[in-house]
Formats: sequence, structure tokens, C-alpha cells
Amino acid sequence: MKYQELFCDRVAVIATMHHKETVIAPLLKQELGMRAIVPQNFNTDIFGTFTREINRPGTQIAAAKLKAEKALEITGENLAIASEGSFYPHPVLPYLYANREIVILLDKINNLQIIGEEFSTETNFNHQIVNSLSEAYEFAHKIGFPQHGIVVSFEISNNGQSETLKGINTENKFLEAVNLALATAPKKQAHLETDMRALYNPTRLKNIAKATQNLLNKISSCCPQCQIPGFDVIERIPGLPCEICHTPTTLTHKFVYQCQKCGFREEKLFPHGQKFADPAQCMYCNP
Repeated sequence: MKYQELFCDRVAVIATMHHKETVIAPLLKQELGMRAIVPQNFNTDIFGTFTREINRPGTQIAAAKLKAEKALEITGENLAIASEGSFYPHPVLPYLYANREIVILLDKINNLQIIGEEFSTETNFNHQIVNSLSEAYEFAHKIGFPQHGIVVSFEISNNGQSETLKGINTENKFLEAVNLALATAPKKQAHLETDMRALYNPTRLKNIAKATQNLLNKISSCCPQCQIPGFDVIERIPGLPCEICHTPTTLTHKFVYQCQKCGFREEKLFPHGQKFADPAQCMYCNP
């Protein structure tokens, strides 16, 4: 059986309220022949907000799975797609922000859970406290406004109460929000940040599309034994030998794949197409 036969002409419920279907649905249709729908009045904010009013329940993957499960419950369908994003300083390059997007597929008929991922430094995630309209305009220009939306937050009293205005994507909305914040806040300052919701952030939307493509790549990776999709890497084993002294390095030597259905495992050497590591990566040749 070809993997496309498991999904062709099936309904995929996309668990979103932020127009993620605009990049996810065309890929599902093109590569798997799926028909996408979006649940009506589905409030994904209950699973966490970027503006911190509601904390995400558990891990990024757990939150995406909860979205997908809820979408299935609402619609009565048996296949759902959900995504979840996070933003944080790059683990190696701390002066850069990184965006990790995951897209999960839950298939109740075939009992499958497959996860696609994109890790990228292509993000405009940023924030700044401003004390004037000119500073606000500088921030807006830096993050790509008005194509990318802005969130304006400000204190409305000295006891910590605050107000947050989201979805600011026109100059009139921007002027109104910033002037209100500067006039209202006791310290006459406003907190500006990028609106990271997908419908207000084209850069993030591109990363969601890449994560969806990664999901489709994993779906097309079928178990050699039972032919079920999602034959994926479960372990990365270091030890790629140095080109000069052949000492094992910390670079990946092989991937271990496993089928989530039948449990079949397979090791693949040199997953990055390199049989030897650059001596610069060797602790003996380059201590």
C-alpha cells in the first residue's frame, strides 16, 4: 500500500483560529489529496497565548496535541493537524532569536502521531519599551510593520494593572494605541512587541509551512517492514570519525529509525552524507 492511500480524500481538521490553514491546507491537498476544514468558533487561545495572559499547558508538543484532540472532539472527524510555535534565544548564538515550529498529525483510524518540525533564525520576534512616538516608529520599522502586526501593552494604574492591544496592523491603529499608552501609563511609556500570531506574522507563517513540509517528508518515510508512514529518527548517535586521526568526534555518526506501529528499528550511517569529520571538530587534532 502506498502511504498516499491512507490519506487521499480524507478530511483533515486544521486546529487553528489564526489562518494557519492558508499555508497548511494547500500542501496537504497537493501531496496527500486531503480536504481541509477549520472548526468554527474554535478558540485556540485556551492552550496559551504569546502575550502571556494564558500559559501553555505543558510542552510545545503537548499543547499541539491538545489542540488536535479538541478539534477532533468538536468536529467528530478522525484526522487532525495542529501546530505550535515557540520563540527563544538561539542555544548557540544567544544574540539571535530562534523560532521552533512543530506541526502534528493525529490519525485515529490508523493510530498514528507524526510530528514535523522547523527550527529557524528567520524571525522578527522582538520587544521594546518606548517613551515616545518616534521610538515607537523606530521599533515598528525594525520589525516590518505594517506587514507584521504589533502588540502594545501599558500600565493603567500604579498597582500593576495593565492593558494589552493586539492585532495592530495599520498606521491609524498604531497611532491610536501608542498615543493612548503614552498618555495613560503612569510612567508615560509603552511596551511594544511583535504580534506572533500567524495571521499577523508572515515570517512565522513561512516557518509553519516549512514544518508542514517536514511533516509530509516524515509521512512519506515508510517502515521497510510494515509500510506504515512515519518511520522516523528516534536517536542520533555521535562518533563520526576524524578525517586525520579517526578518533570519534561529537558529530553525528548514525541515525536510529523506528516504526511507531510494529517497532522495527534500523540504523543508517553517515546521515549528513559525511564519512569523516573535519579535523577542526576533533578534540585531539584541534584541542
